[in-house]
Amino acid sequence: MVHHLLCHALLLLGILWLYLILRWLWLQRHATTSHATTRATRRSRANEAFPGLTHKPSCVTCEEGAPEQIKAPPSAPSPVVTMRGCPRKVDTRHYFCPSPHCDYYGWVGFGNLRAHGHPRGGRWRQLQCVACGTYFLETHGTPLHGKRVAPELVVWAVGAVAEGLGIRAVARVFAVDPNTVLQWVVEAADHAAALSRYFLHDVRVTQVQLDELFAVLSAVKAGEVSKAEASTRVSRAPPWVWVALEPVSKLLLTIEVGERTLAMAQCVVHQVVHLSISLTGLFVSETKGFALCF
Repeated sequence: MVHHLLCHALLLLGILWLYLILRWLWLQRHATTSHATTRATRRSRANEAFPGLTHKPSCVTCEEGAPEQIKAPPSAPSPVVTMRGCPRKVDTRHYFCPSPHCDYYGWVGFGNLRAHGHPRGGRWRQLQCVACGTYFLETHGTPLHGKRVAPELVVWAVGAVAEGLGIRAVARVFAVDPNTVLQWVVEAADHAAALSRYFLHDVRVTQVQLDELFAVLSAVKAGEVSKAEASTRVSRAPPWVWVALEPVSKLLLTIEVGERTLAMAQCVVHQVVHLSISLTGLFVSETKGFALCF
């Protein structure tokens, strides 16, 4: 009887000792895991990215709304074939009807235009759309439309302004009013911008140089003014010239004049992305600290 009680006591002590050993091992393992987790948490917090690099800055153009659904282009109208009279001798394939309500508006080479001579013996020929009956001069939509002076005079005057001659000086040279020269320059600039938008699209570029300039840089380089004086001038005249070009071919992608702000930088970047089909990446400007992703 005493032998059986001693065996039961020893068995109970063995079970209790085994429980204590397993409990101690479990606590040691839990402490090691918690320490490793704490170190990993500290390391992950130490390596967290700067918030400014992980969040895009607010952009007015992007926040205006989701891009509208692209409408399918209208179907091309049927070509006009004239069976009566003599064949037309005046080539009108490079003109189109200017009436937005006409089915042939914007379409060239469909045979819907015919020549009507020179009204009042003028320099420019008059054309007519046989579909809607609209009459218009062949200079419609160009800087020469409605001008009563010789085209050579307008071309030379605008060219002189482009070469750096002042508007008043050009007016004195060509004996015209300065406001007239200014109007010619504005119309030529609008036409040149429209022509650039028409031809400059789907550009394949691998890199773009983007920077902002101010007008007194040449004076600083020549030593005429100091950098401090140049900064003072810039503060009085806030408009800056923003330029984006492709450095390999020197293709001027866009140029804008405005304030030196983040919104202006985003506007320039949007224009570059809009006309390119192979450009993705990051724009960085060291002078102002801009960083724009798209």
